[in-house]
Amino acid sequence: MNAIPLPLPFPELVIGYGARQQTTGLSDAGVFKLDAPGKSSLFLKVDDANGFAEVPAEAERLRWLAAQGIPCPEVLAFAVHGGRNWLLMSALPGKDLESAGPLPAETTIAMIAGALRTLHALDVHSCPFDHRLERRIADARARLEAGLIDEENFDGERLGQTAQQVFADLVALRPTSEDLVVTHGDACLPNLMVDGGRFSGFIDCGRLGVADRCQDLALVCRSIRADFGEEWIAPFLALYGKPDADPAKLSYYQLLDEFF
Repeated sequence: MNAIPLPLPFPELVIGYGARQQTTGLSDAGVFKLDAPGKSSLFLKVDDANGFAEVPAEAERLRWLAAQGIPCPEVLAFAVHGGRNWLLMSALPGKDLESAGPLPAETTIAMIAGALRTLHALDVHSCPFDHRLERRIADARARLEAGLIDEENFDGERLGQTAQQVFADLVALRPTSEDLVVTHGDACLPNLMVDGGRFSGFIDCGRLGVADRCQDLALVCRSIRADFGEEWIAPFLALYGKPDADPAKLSYYQLLDEFF
């Protein structure tokens, strides 16, 4: 870790560790996996300390989520130093659901459904993080005006459109009601961990907050479609307990995700 200048108290926590930058995922933060012989792996996240930083939000949410008894990485240290945010976390056991190997579709969708049911059962009144549409649309507008939207990364049905055109749809198609739960906010297969065939926790929790349950269901359905096929979406929704989930709402929250 000598090549990375670390703020206190990080150096004493990573003595003997080597760092390897992670290149998977779409986070704007730099992510490093830290390994050392005979020691548990750690993860370090670093991003610029500005109005669009992700790392402080993740530190806050991980601490809150752990206090609710939901498995997630432990925050070992957080600091703002040299114009950057620094977050050191424990690593969860196992691998994420996308890279865990050829798990049967039935096993995967049952695991996701159970994990989300547990998360969504948390008391929304105890959650301090507001991700209802009024707030998230405002956040989307701010990111649009800051030039942070990658139009080349839009889902297939929106490729070729401008961010302004997609934002106009986001405003025009806004649902009239919200079924509020505590959502992960980026519930896709790479952000759910499995160990020994059992769910071992949530990672990348920087978007966790109170929102419509379709925020999570929409992104899970998109992941299931990509990894297992359209035919597994209905069984997943049935296992979760929402077989009548509104297709228009699911589509809307996939649209919202284009801005984050």
